[in-house]
Amino acid sequence: MYKNLGVTINTIISTQNISEERKTALQPLIDFVQQKTYDKQEININFICTHNSRRSHFSQIWAQVAAVYFSIPNVHCYSGGTEETTLFHKVVETLSSQGFNIFKIADTDNPIYVIKYSDNSLPIIGFSKKHDSPFNPASSFAAIMTCSQADGGCPFIAGAEKRIPITFEDPKISDNTPKQSQVYAERSLQIANEMFYAFSKIKQ
Repeated sequence: MYKNLGVTINTIISTQNISEERKTALQPLIDFVQQKTYDKQEININFICTHNSRRSHFSQIWAQVAAVYFSIPNVHCYSGGTEETTLFHKVVETLSSQGFNIFKIADTDNPIYVIKYSDNSLPIIGFSKKHDSPFNPASSFAAIMTCSQADGGCPFIAGAEKRIPITFEDPKISDNTPKQSQVYAERSLQIANEMFYAFSKIKQ
């Protein structure tokens, strides 16, 4: 892990405080990963939100890093939306400030980013896409619904082996306000906190 990212992770772990309500929400994800780990199967997780622009990307990235940190093998994290928009620039800025190395490889209306947590790691590719994009797994995955709108608007996720609602408040509420940077940082760390909690519970 990059040094600054390691500092962020150490802070997350040392200040971890998950409510019982959130632990209950996270338990189905823990159970899914645990069973796949016991069975030595690939673990595909698709984090889904309405626009695939904020919460689903935070969740995908932090879950992937948590799996690596706790040495859980065969974990592949993805994200998607009920519609395609763009990876919001403040998410990129927030993750960069928390220690990731992020650079743009396609400067279009829907930019594509490379997101790295260490120099020699396989990068995470970040861009907005629908949940059923060919970039994402077509079957045998857990669909994690990170917003209530997507959960309600997608009564059926084709190919999903398990559907799990783990919703977060949208940091978009702070856009164009003086508290935007603070709110995005807090939401990123909340999601990181919960993903690290979940993966810390996996036994091998």
